[in-house]
Amino acid sequence: MDIPMHALPFSDPCETVPPQAGQRIARGVARLMCSHGFAPVLEMPLAGKLRADVMAIGPKGEVWIVECKSCRADFRADRKWQGYIGYCDRFFWAVGPDFPQEILPEGCGLILADAFGGEIMQMASETPLAAARRKVVCRDFARHAALRLLALRDPSP
Repeated sequence: MDIPMHALPFSDPCETVPPQAGQRIARGVARLMCSHGFAPVLEMPLAGKLRADVMAIGPKGEVWIVECKSCRADFRADRKWQGYIGYCDRFFWAVGPDFPQEILPEGCGLILADAFGGEIMQMASETPLAAARRKVVCRDFARHAALRLLALRDPSP
């Protein structure tokens, strides 16, 4: 089941600051995930101080995390990406077309994306979550998505 694009709030008409490169990549990744029947949440908080750029749950309950990198310096500064692997079945890097892909670690998936969409260039290897972890991850995902949706309707509940 594809999620219609008009159902996703990708931009705020009142927004005056243009999105940064990583945010544009995340938007394209979210659109790609929707085209594959996944439901994405951008900037999904995880345990501790971790925050996934894009976390998506698929039609069969599979959990994917995508970390978006806009340039070499952005990638080099990220010291916590391996912590995301314990919260998903598949882990991907998403980069723009000019990103030096040879610096990315092997074994992860690769998505090329821009603000309008993306393409999976390399499928990530699958490491299924344990049942107890999957339950917690899916519950946290659902609660965060519901609270974010509520905040759109009522900014101060």
